[in-house]
Amino acid sequence: MRIISAREFRGKQKDYLDLAEKERVIIHRGKNKKSVLLTPIDENTETDVFFSDPQILNAIKEGIEDVKAGRVTSIRDLKNIWADIL
Repeated sequence: MRIISAREFRGKQKDYLDLAEKERVIIHRGKNKKSVLLTPIDENTETDVFFSDPQILNAIKEGIEDVKAGRVTSIRDLKNIWADIL
C-alpha cells in the first residue's frame, strides 16, 4: 500500500494509476478532507463490488429512465443553483 499527497499524485498521475493496478494507492488530501483510494475497475461486473450491488445498479437504471423521460432539472445560473432546484 502506498499513501501519497494530492500534490505528488498530480505530478506523477500515470505512475500512480499504473501502480494502482498492482497495489492500493491512497491519496491523502490534507486537513478536513477525506483521503481517496484509487481502485481499478474490474471488467467482470459480477466480481466488481460496486457494479455487483443490486441497489446501485437499480439506481443507475432509474436515473437513465428519468433522463430518457425528461425528468431532469436544468441549471440556468451556476451561481444560484438552488433557484432552479427548489
